[in-house]
Amino acid sequence: MGRAMNLYEPWSLRELAGDLATGATTPAAALDRARARIAETEPELAAWVVQDPSPDVTSASGALGGVPLGVKDIIDVAGFPTRCGTALRADAPAAQADAPIVRAWRDAGAFVVGKTVTTEFAFFAPGPTDNPAAPGHTPGGSSSGSAAAVASGQVPLAIGSQTAGSVTRPAAFCGVASLVMTHGRFSVDGVVGLSPSLDSHGVYAAGAGDLAVAWAALNGGGPVPGTVRPPRVLLWTAEPLGVVEDEMGQAVETLRKRLTEAGAVVDAFPEERLIAETTAAHPVVMAYEAARERAAELALADRLSEPLARLLRTGAATPDADYEAARRTVAAARARVAALLESYDVIVGPAAPGAAPAGLAATGDPVLSRAWQALGLPTVAVPGLRDAAGLPLGVQVIGPARGEADLLARSAWIEGTLT
Repeated sequence: MGRAMNLYEPWSLRELAGDLATGATTPAAALDRARARIAETEPELAAWVVQDPSPDVTSASGALGGVPLGVKDIIDVAGFPTRCGTALRADAPAAQADAPIVRAWRDAGAFVVGKTVTTEFAFFAPGPTDNPAAPGHTPGGSSSGSAAAVASGQVPLAIGSQTAGSVTRPAAFCGVASLVMTHGRFSVDGVVGLSPSLDSHGVYAAGAGDLAVAWAALNGGGPVPGTVRPPRVLLWTAEPLGVVEDEMGQAVETLRKRLTEAGAVVDAFPEERLIAETTAAHPVVMAYEAARERAAELALADRLSEPLARLLRTGAATPDADYEAARRTVAAARARVAALLESYDVIVGPAAPGAAPAGLAATGDPVLSRAWQALGLPTVAVPGLRDAAGLPLGVQVIGPARGEADLLARSAWIEGTLT
C-alpha cells in the first residue's frame, strides 16, 4: 500500500518571497506549484469555490512579487461572482471590480488564484471544507477555505474576514498563523459584511514571521521587524467563561512556562471578569447590526440556514436599549484594555476552547474571540502547540490598536518559544 498523503504541509511565504526576490523561482513556477498542490489535495479538502483559469502573473511586482493568494468568497474579485456560501446568491453576477483590500494585496505583488469557501454569509452554516491538520474535524469558520488552503500548502497566503472568531478559530484549528487587523484599518468596501462595528479583515500564512513579511508588503514594502526583546505579557486564561478544555488549559500553562524561561515578563491579566462581560456584549451588538446590515436576507429568512435566520431574527427583536448598553460595555472595556497595553506589550491566551471538534457539520465556538473582536484590536493566532492526539492548539496574541507590525514581531518571538 502507498503512503497516505500528508494534507498538512504549509508553504512558507518568507521562503517564497525571498526566492522570488532573488530570482531563484518565478511567479509562473509559484503558480505551477499552487496548481499542483490544489490538484493533489482539493478532492479531500474542498477549500475552493472557483479557481482563476488564467491569473496574470506576468505583471506581478511589489514586495510579494508573484505570491499566490486565496480570497474568501464574501470579498469581491473582478470577474468572479461573490456567492457568500449561500443559495440566495447562486446566480450572482461577476464583480465589476476588486474590493480595495484585494487591490491592496495585488499592489503588494500577490496574484489571485481563486475564491475560497466560506460559511453562509460568514456565519455558522459550514461549507464542505475539511481540516488538513485534522482530517474529519472542522477547519473552523467562517474563513474555512482560506485557512485550509494555507494549512495544506495550496497557497502561502489567503485572506478572510472576522466578525466574531472567523479568522482566529480556523487558524487555531488548522495549525497556521493568522492576523486579524485593527477594526477600520482598511476599507471593507466590496466585502459582504454582517456587523459594521465588528467586521475586520484577516490574513493567513504558515507562521507569524510569514505574516510579518506579508504585512510589511501590504503597507508599502517597509522593513520586516527584526529581533525583538522578550515582551511584557499579560496572560489571559478566560477562566470566568468556563469554556476552556483541559488540554487547552494545559497548553496555556505550557505557554506561560516557555515565555518565562525565554525571558518574558508574564503577569496575570487583571480584568478577566471585564472580558467575560465584553464577551457577553459582543453577540448582542453582532445580532442587532446584522439584522440591519442583512435586512434583505432577513426578509428571506425561510431560505437561509437555521443559525443565520436565528441570528437575524434575534437581532431584529433586540431593543435599542440593549444594543446601546452592550456598546457601553464594549467602550468601557476598550478604554481599560488600552490603559493596560500602555504598560505591557501584548495579551496572550487561548485562541479556542480546545482542538478542532470532530465532524464537519459545525465550525466550533468563537467565544474566545468575541471580546477582542468587539474591542477592535489586532490579534495574531500563533501555532505550535498540540494536544495528546496531535491536533493543533492555537494561542492568540492581542496588541494595541494599529500596532500590527510590533504585534507580529512579538508574535513571531512567542512562536519561536513554542517550536
